Amino acid sequence: MGHNGRDVTALVLTGGGARGAYQVGALRAIADLVGERSPFDLVAGVSAGALNGAAVATSVDDFAAGVARLEATWRALTPEQVYRTDLASLGEIAVGWLRRLGGGGFLGADHVNALLDTSPLRALLRRTLAMARVRDHVASGRLRGLAVTATSYQAGQAISFFDGHPAIEPWTRAGRVGQRARLTVDHVLASAAIPVLFPPVTVGGAALGDGCIRLTAPLSPAIHLGAERIVAIGIQAAGEPPAHARAARPTPAEIGGVLLNAVFLDSLEADAERHLRINSTLAAMAPAQRAAQALREIPLLVLRPSVDLGQLAVEQYRELPVALRYLLRGIGADGQRGWDLVSYLAFEPVYVQRLVELGYRDTCARRDELMAFLAPPR
Repeated sequence: MGHNGRDVTALVLTGGGARGAYQVGALRAIADLVGERSPFDLVAGVSAGALNGAAVATSVDDFAAGVARLEATWRALTPEQVYRTDLASLGEIAVGWLRRLGGGGFLGADHVNALLDTSPLRALLRRTLAMARVRDHVASGRLRGLAVTATSYQAGQAISFFDGHPAIEPWTRAGRVGQRARLTVDHVLASAAIPVLFPPVTVGGAALGDGCIRLTAPLSPAIHLGAERIVAIGIQAAGEPPAHARAARPTPAEIGGVLLNAVFLDSLEADAERHLRINSTLAAMAPAQRAAQALREIPLLVLRPSVDLGQLAVEQYRELPVALRYLLRGIGADGQRGWDLVSYLAFEPVYVQRLVELGYRDTCARRDELMAFLAPPR
């Protein structure tokens, strides 16, 4: 049971790039419903969800205030606070790619491995995330644990770095492991390092990238941390994904958008479907059978956007920095095409605010269902 005499409730946050703003609106709606007391005993985040999850975990002593700070940070975002957008920086990266791709190794070694420089995001996270508070909250009993997942490029597996209650054991599963660590901004930054777009982050000598690349079961870290019920906030619209109109010969940007959608959108939906099916199977089993195999149902509530977040990014192309638009146009993103890719980079106030408000409205629309789910058992 949780520290308030209720089931251990987990918050699971996935996401990708600017689309993570949707989760902030959902969290604000939850904060309006519950107030200062955090309804979550543990948090598991990956990609943009790692940033949002870390903010929630460091603020469990005042959930509403922590969410308000997180929302203020997102609403004030501009691309320049996430990645360098000046012509010199983007030009240097472009030249590096040309040397690597066109030089055949004869023009000298070049270590470029991403399209953008995210040093501004590192600085922003250092200013806004007090990661040392995670350990303080665990020690005080306010927080059972926090897990952030990144992908190891060397090992080719998902690593869920966690800090939490001493009873939590590391785990090893096919393609994924759980590793206890003193969590830092670098772990969070690594979890959100979108492949190709953002550079890998080195932690403990290992090059790490976005956790969504290899984490095919995003609910699993929360379960390993001891979750007895889970609230997950995704970024894929409810129902079937819309059929996007694409050219017969897709551009690199359109191909990249499809690949990123596969990385960021599909895993939570597949894992939630599998999870609910397991719950249904367990509900049909006799209690003695479940007890003999140490099996238990874990109630799950998934909050999803009511509309496609990619389509909302169409209007944001012209608001992106000129140098970035030039780079994106070169791979086929021109405002009419490649908007899925653009949506992951559109850290523009208008787009962010639209997603925050959408997350708030969607979650408020499920108020009764959410409150019933979070209510302590009688």
